[in-house]
Amino acid sequence: MKVDVTDLLSVEDKAFEQKVETELTSFQSKLGEFPIIRKAPFVLHLENHKKRYIKVTGTTDVVVVVPCDRCLKEVQVTLHLVIDRKLYLEEPEFGEDADEEDMGCIKDSALDVDWLIYDEILVNWPTKVLCREDCKGICRKCGTNLNDNSCSCDQGEPDPRMAAARDIFNQFKEV
Repeated sequence: MKVDVTDLLSVEDKAFEQKVETELTSFQSKLGEFPIIRKAPFVLHLENHKKRYIKVTGTTDVVVVVPCDRCLKEVQVTLHLVIDRKLYLEEPEFGEDADEEDMGCIKDSALDVDWLIYDEILVNWPTKVLCREDCKGICRKCGTNLNDNSCSCDQGEPDPRMAAARDIFNQFKEV
């Protein structure tokens, strides 16, 4: 979604609020593509600070479907996004913190809300997603989901660091 900020850019210290909703249907990253199944409209507050930068604030929640890190079962993850950005309209003064990417989200007097939401999802992405705390994962040999069923595979895999010792014992094993 694009928000027209023409009036905001032309008047110093002007502020306004607008109800917006992201048009993103999925989140794509190097990890893959994850569908966004729920998103709510939210109020975005925009404020021009002396025609140097626009202060953008707002909060929203999105629900993304992510596979469990252990068993690959789909999990609905709610991400609470807090937008609090300064979007510089010109080069920031010495000592002011500005991301180069922030300068590109306003094009042709329009603010790209989807860009803001994508960036906040990226920053708030969970490091580990589990379907439940005690998830057992999947069997390394047969692929059975150990939360649903048990398998008869030998789970006692030897430590690969002990391969040399195991070879010595195998040499002296009686046939």
